Parts: sequence; C-alpha cells; structure tokens
Amino acid sequence: MTTKTLRMAFLASTLLGGAAYAQDVTLNIESWRNDDLTIWQDKIIPAFEAANPGIKVKFNPSAPPEYNAVLNSKLDAGSAGDLITCRPFDASLELYKKGKLADLTDLPAMANFSDVAKSAWSTDDGAHTFCVPMASVIHGFIYNKDAFTELGIEPPKTEAEFFAVLDKIKEDGTYIPMAMGTNDQWEAATMGYNNIGPNYWKGEEGRLALIKGDQKLTDEGWVAPYRQLAKWKDYLGDGFEAQTYPDSQNLFTLGRAAIYPAGSWEISGFRAQADFDMGAFNPPVQAEGDECYISDHADIAIGLNAASPNAEAAKTFLNWVGTPEFASLYSNALPGFFSLQNAPVTLEDPLAQEFVSWRDTCKSTIRSTYQILSRGTPNLENETWNASANVIRGSETPEDAGKRLQEGLASWYDPQK
Repeated sequence: MTTKTLRMAFLASTLLGGAAYAQDVTLNIESWRNDDLTIWQDKIIPAFEAANPGIKVKFNPSAPPEYNAVLNSKLDAGSAGDLITCRPFDASLELYKKGKLADLTDLPAMANFSDVAKSAWSTDDGAHTFCVPMASVIHGFIYNKDAFTELGIEPPKTEAEFFAVLDKIKEDGTYIPMAMGTNDQWEAATMGYNNIGPNYWKGEEGRLALIKGDQKLTDEGWVAPYRQLAKWKDYLGDGFEAQTYPDSQNLFTLGRAAIYPAGSWEISGFRAQADFDMGAFNPPVQAEGDECYISDHADIAIGLNAASPNAEAAKTFLNWVGTPEFASLYSNALPGFFSLQNAPVTLEDPLAQEFVSWRDTCKSTIRSTYQILSRGTPNLENETWNASANVIRGSETPEDAGKRLQEGLASWYDPQK
C-alpha cells in the first residue's frame, strides 16, 4: 500500500469515527436551581465534557418561582433546552403525559435506581419513568452540639427520650428548646408532621395504603403524629405563632435555640451562618426496638425534551447522571442533597454524612401527600400545612385535624369514598 493510500485510509477512518459528533453538539439544560449555577459551570459540566469530547453543555436556570411557567412556554414554542430539570411528581408527570418529556424507562442508567427513588418521576403504575433521579432531601433534627455538651444531654433515640431532652433544655433556660414557628404553616407539616409521621404510619406501607384506600387519615397511625406535634407547643419559645421560617433559621444559627426540626437542605446555609458545631439525629421511634423510618424525599431529577434534536447526545449525558462519578460530584458540591442511586456515596461534610447514614438503619419513604393525593380540591398537601400549624397552636385537636383532612380527601378521591 502506498503512502498516499495509507493517508486516504486514515482520513476515511477518522471521518467515520467522528461522524456522530463531527461538530460539537451543544446541550442546553433548563433548571430552577439558579443558586447552583457556579457548581454546574465549575465542577459538573467540566467533568462530563472531559470524558465526552464533542458534547458541550450549557446550564441555563430560571428564577425558581417562574420556572414552571417559563418552561411550559418554551416547550410550547419549541425553544426549550435539550435537558429538562424535573420537579417531583405531578408537574413533571403532566409534561410527560403531554408528550413534552421523553420516556426514559429503558435508559441503562435507570438500573441504578430503586422503585422508590424513581417514584417521583414515574407514571402512577410505575411502568414508565421519564426523568433520571438526581437527589433527595432527608428530614430529621439538627442540634447545637455545644448546647448539648453544656447541658450534658445526648441525642434522643425514643420519643420519651426526646421529650426528656426538651424538658431539660427548657428547665435550664439558656436555650429555646426547638426553633420552629407556625406563621408560614408549611414548616409545621414538612419539618413537623412529615418528619416524625413515617415512624407512626410505617413509611411506604402506610403511604401506599392511603393511596389505595386501605387506610384513612382518621386511623391511629395518621392521627398519632398530630398528638406528638401538639406537645411541641411548650418547647418552641415565646411568640412562635408569629415566627417565620427565616426567623427560625436565625434563632438556631445565632445559637439561641438548641434543636431545629430540619430538612437536610439547610446544611450549606447553616454552615455559613453558625459558629458552633452541629449534629443531627433521626426522628425518634416510639419505643426502643421499633423500626425507624425517615422521610427521604425525592427532590430533583433531569429528563429529555421529547423534541430535542440532540437526543442521542442528551442520553449520553443522562446516562452519566446515573453514574457514581456524578453522584459524588453533585452530593459533595451541594451537601444535604443526596444521591438517589443504589451505590453509596462518600460525603465530605460530616453533617451530611450523618443524615445519609440513616439510610443504613432506617427505611426510606417520601412525603405522604406528594404522590396522587394532592391532585384535587381541597389540596391535601396545603390542608396538611394548615392542620399541622393548627394542632401545634392548639386551635385544632389531633382528632379533628384527621377528621377534617379525611373528609376533604374523600370528597374528591374515589378510593377514600
């Protein structure tokens, strides 16, 4: 073979080998997480592009409150990005039903996630999944380690120990026992009812039974968490009724409160604001030896715009999102947002590691109101906010709250009629 023939053969093989990405393909990501733009630009995208020459990625976030409207407009106009960051449950399910999100059920990366992890981005019957899960947030209690050391108390494991700790903090008087208000209502449900509740209704067992109509909100497992919340009133400090979410955050980070009913998303902000060491404990069980449950709530995922002209390159990216490399990058860049992959991730932040370690000893579930049960009017999620705040304030009994919520759900949801 002559030198000229060799040159021609080499050129032909090079052209064939690069045919898929002869020119750089640029993928655009739509997201509501504008607070982590630099993390995508500085860490996540460079790691992907280094491993996938020929595919460029741009992260284009919108303001969180405007995201749904902006995204829907772009999708309708045909101007949306290739990759769509997915909110959990109904908003993304509606996009899939309208044909705006592609079916990703057969994407190889999906094998790395459990059914519970995929539930927020799957059809009601679980047969189709349309977004690759990225992260969840976990609920529990963050505490001031200095305060606990000073008062000689240990993180509680049972409900009785929990209230004994609160009593000791209150009796000492140096700290407000717990920082949480009822002004904004949602915290009372999210960091209150859906934080402690899974230990009573047994996580997924109770949540799925409620969806099927086999349990009711007047059953003991659903009323009992309200009974515990009713006891919180004595430990939240003066004026908690008018206390907002930022007020509660400030009370804790300024060192004035010993315990904060929390979502793990607080970790980064608390790290920046608090000048004391922090620990965390999972929701105490009712009695020693009981199985523990945690709200390990699906928060964010990413899907494929069904109209994307770059579907193959986008699937390459989505499969990478399902790898341990992405999980480690994302979870460590955003401590408190935990990978939903089956493979464990080593976390650098000790508080984040404490939260995620509960997965090894407790059963994970998601917030009880988020799947299916808040599609009608009255909206069960919003009603649970109100009921939880009322019970803590003492303006509604646990039994009346359960009865009201059950009647509201039964008014539109057939399995509960």
